[in-house]
Amino acid sequence: METYLTSFILDAAAEEKTGFIFGLDAQLLFDAGVLAINIFLLFILLSYILYNPVRNMLKKRQDMITATREETAAANEEANALKEEYEAKLKDAEKAGEAILAEARKKALKNEERIISEAKEEASAIIEQARKEAELEKQKASDDVKKEIIRVATLMAGKMVSVSMDDATQAKLIEDTLGEIGDSTWLS
Repeated sequence: METYLTSFILDAAAEEKTGFIFGLDAQLLFDAGVLAINIFLLFILLSYILYNPVRNMLKKRQDMITATREETAAANEEANALKEEYEAKLKDAEKAGEAILAEARKKALKNEERIISEAKEEASAIIEQARKEAELEKQKASDDVKKEIIRVATLMAGKMVSVSMDDATQAKLIEDTLGEIGDSTWLS
C-alpha cells in the first residue's frame, strides 16, 4: 500500500510541475477530439452499413408477419364462410331429401290405394264371374235333373200305363209331374 501511495504522490507532484490539470496537454485534447469525431463518424458509418439494413430486414419481417396474419385471418373468414355455406347446403339437402321421401311416400300410398282398388275391382269381377258360372252350373244341373226326372217319370209312366199314349199326352203328363214335384224339391 505504501508503494501505491508514494506513486500517487509522485504523480500529483509531477502534475503540479507541468501546470496542467490531470496532465492534459493540447496534444492529448486534440487526440481526444479526433478520436471522438472518428467514433462519431464510425457510428454513423456503421449505423448506415449495419443498423439500417438490420432495421430494414426487421421491417420486412414485420411486414411479412403482418401480411401472413392478414392472409390467415382472410383464410379463416373464407373457411368460416364456406363452412356456413356447406352447412346451409347440407340443411337444404336434408330438407330436399325429406321432401323427396315425403313425395315418395305419397306416391306409394297412391299406388297402394290404386292397387287395392284394382284388386277389389278384380276380386268383385272374379266373384261376379264365379256367380255367373255358378248360376250356369245351377241351370245346367237343373236341366240335367229335369231330364233325369223326365226319364224316370217316363219310365214310371210307361210301366203304370200299359196303354200307349201319344206325344201330347206324354208331354202333359211330364209337365204335371214337374209341377207337382216343384223347383224346391229337385233343387235341394
